[in-house]
Amino acid sequence: MASRNLYTCLSPALLDLYDISNSVVVIIDVLRATSTIATALHNGAASVIPVATVPQCIELGEALGGITAGERDGKVAEGLKYGNSPFEYPRTFIENKVLVLTTTNGTKLLHMALDRGAPEIITGSFPNLSAVCKHLIASEKDVLLGCAAWKDRVNLEDTLFAGAVIHQIKSHFNIHCDSSAVAESMYLEAGEDRFEFMKAKNATHYHRLMKYGLEKDIRYCLTADGANVLPIFKGDRLVIS
Repeated sequence: MASRNLYTCLSPALLDLYDISNSVVVIIDVLRATSTIATALHNGAASVIPVATVPQCIELGEALGGITAGERDGKVAEGLKYGNSPFEYPRTFIENKVLVLTTTNGTKLLHMALDRGAPEIITGSFPNLSAVCKHLIASEKDVLLGCAAWKDRVNLEDTLFAGAVIHQIKSHFNIHCDSSAVAESMYLEAGEDRFEFMKAKNATHYHRLMKYGLEKDIRYCLTADGANVLPIFKGDRLVIS
């Protein structure tokens, strides 16, 4: 019998319901923060510093000579040069640079987990699915899969990713958690074509990003292992484990 527990938190608004004092917390913001973090690090970024606000982002970026980036409501945030698309961070651009990033949902949840005393925080997305699963199996801690959602409202894509992780690692954990069961069921229902599933289910974030012509981003962010590294939070930043 597995001795470790795994829970899925479907929204930051529910985080207070979970004891994360002995947990690896996986921050999940598939469209697009955690997909972009994995991609930037995979392409050689020195680190990614997640910050809560645009002014913080600008100030820290200037102090460090870093790249200031982020979005609000799916668009490049006012005052920042770069956005939240993984395609903005090829190796030729990002290698050896520090990326200071602020996003609507993902950075908020990461800071909430820090404030709640999580001993270990990593970020997860389909582009680094295998690295996340491998790490969670090897870890000796409990696991909380934390979905960044959209302004505290549950979303499809983060739940899908939680389901993908659960499906791969569930034999190593005790899972008595209805949200985990919901997530895995949804992942299995979606099958291989997650883009078509999002479209068929009329997913809110699918519509939000399609409106901006970002189909390529959505497809990339729903595809497994395109940037298979493990971003882990050390000090004030995410680096490759």
